[in-house]
Amino acid sequence: MLDQIFRLAGIIDLGVTDADKTGTDNTGPERAGSRGETVNGEESGERPEQEMPNISLHDAGKRAAPAAPQLGLALGGGAARGWAHIGVIKVLAREGLRPAVIAGTSIGAVVGGCYAAGRLSELEAFARSLTKRRIVSLMDFHLNGSGLLGGDRLQKLLHEHLGPTQIEDLPIRFAAVATELGSGHEVWLTRGPLAEALRASYALPGVFDAIRVRGRWLMDGALVNPIPVTTARVLGAEAVIAVNLNGDPRARAAIMPAIDLDTEDDPPADASGSGDSLRRSFFAPLQNALPATLAAGPFSASVSGPRRERGPGLATVLMDAFNITQDRIARSRLAGDPPDITISPRLARVGLFDFDNAAEIIELGVRATERALPDIEEYLTGRLT
Repeated sequence: MLDQIFRLAGIIDLGVTDADKTGTDNTGPERAGSRGETVNGEESGERPEQEMPNISLHDAGKRAAPAAPQLGLALGGGAARGWAHIGVIKVLAREGLRPAVIAGTSIGAVVGGCYAAGRLSELEAFARSLTKRRIVSLMDFHLNGSGLLGGDRLQKLLHEHLGPTQIEDLPIRFAAVATELGSGHEVWLTRGPLAEALRASYALPGVFDAIRVRGRWLMDGALVNPIPVTTARVLGAEAVIAVNLNGDPRARAAIMPAIDLDTEDDPPADASGSGDSLRRSFFAPLQNALPATLAAGPFSASVSGPRRERGPGLATVLMDAFNITQDRIARSRLAGDPPDITISPRLARVGLFDFDNAAEIIELGVRATERALPDIEEYLTGRLT
């Protein structure tokens, strides 16, 4: 029945297998059986056996103390805002709340995967070291791919820190969510090289090249599941904490009143803050490499010229359109499968390109999690009574 539901929903799981086949801890809930193809191409329709409750036989008159629920994290996408995930995880770890399951989309997959691999401190150090100049140096522009960036320089960094780490060898059950190009299927990457799975999950359409995995072209998972609560539950999480990077009410889209097209007002202030300057530098190397006829065309608006006269640049349009789409999809998905706890850092003034502002973004994640701690404690205490 579940297989049919997943197929109707357009979900493909590339490698969720039984816990006893992957060497993971069997003390918690079993992993769900394989939904479709595995990464190694094998298909399994087996369902894990359900274990009986662990009740002491010599004291049948008393129930065993209820076990703490398996905690899962659903880490959402949001480009530079994803540095807030680092602050969230640090506070949870400080409070002794260590997840048994992590499902991540886009930047959420990167942070969650690095944490599961024991490399969160290295990722935080890298994030805090970023400057606008270094960010631009990591961008390998080209015109013959499916995106403006090849992504090889970033991938090299991932390989340097993660090495040949396999997802199935991680001490935490982990899934990176991606989207299949063409079909629009939601793909869960739960086996195989961790670095490749992360790259597929953050392959932003039009910006990074799509990634080929087992015969499928994959791109950013935020197109279909921006905050993968369902994924975390299927992997065995009994209590899911979702981190919504676009949940700040100050940044939420609303219906605007009628606009008088005959009246010219000043444009609204850019809520993305310092990200605008980075958007301009994002396309500057590409403009310099283009022939003059092309450089004077669609890319020029993102590099120079008053915004009132030329309008928003290409980078602004790409990122804002993607962010609006992601926010709308996230609202729909969360309404259908709400998490048990939601953490929403106040990131309205943080631009999607503000990767060089990691210190402030991480701190916003810390503050949001500390505000949510009473709710988390109340929920988990209620599960134990």
